[in-house]
Amino acid sequence: MSQIHPSAIIEEGAQIGEDCVIGPFCHIGPEVVLGDRVTLKSHVVVAGNTQIGEESTIFSFAVVGEIPQDLKFKGEKCRTEIGQRNRIREHVTINAGTEGGGGVTRIGDDGLFMAGCHIAHDALIGDRVIVVNSSAVAGHCVIEDDVIIGGLSGLHQFVRIGKGAIIGALSMVTNDVIPYGLVQAPRGELDGLNLVGLKRRGVARADITALRAAFQMLAQGEGTFSERAKRLGEEADSDYVRDIVDFVAGDTHRSFLTPGG
Repeated sequence: MSQIHPSAIIEEGAQIGEDCVIGPFCHIGPEVVLGDRVTLKSHVVVAGNTQIGEESTIFSFAVVGEIPQDLKFKGEKCRTEIGQRNRIREHVTINAGTEGGGGVTRIGDDGLFMAGCHIAHDALIGDRVIVVNSSAVAGHCVIEDDVIIGGLSGLHQFVRIGKGAIIGALSMVTNDVIPYGLVQAPRGELDGLNLVGLKRRGVARADITALRAAFQMLAQGEGTFSERAKRLGEEADSDYVRDIVDFVAGDTHRSFLTPGG
């Protein structure tokens, strides 16, 4: 049996899973689906066509699934999908998708979204992502698995962040970031590799050595950044290096942050 505080408002049509906890003054819209064992602390708003995966926890004053902050939005039916075991802290806002952006804002599993951060319309976010306090992810961004976005940072629309990358605090990121990259400085400079993250995940020394060599080639090789990445792919014998090559070859609306650029 779920525990629902008497002051909570659950509109007709909402689907509440087993063993959920819904605290005081929460508001759940008619198209919301909560998985099993979801916890909403007090004063949480879940609106729109929104699915929350099981064992997720949403803290006070967060607003999930509301309409996008997009002047092109005309009230079309779009949705928000949030995976399992996410922790969404106080005052976080996560907006639904738009018809022009694919119609869905999607978050994977096991994420941590710290107080006051914003996830805009049509963002696609992978698993085990951490978005630190008061950071903003703009519309249409793609954030792959195991990324950390530092506090008070901002991601420009349509930016992609490759898996395992880390964005330092107070950074404004306007171009794509390669997998395992380290970005810092106010205007978001690619300053190396996320070596601490790689070591924490137990990546083999041989792969880290290969990534170091690949980064040097991207930084100092001949030709354009894309040409260097293509040559890198012809020589790569590490899956981690191939992740970078595949990312650079992928579809993008932006340029890339480049070493020393």
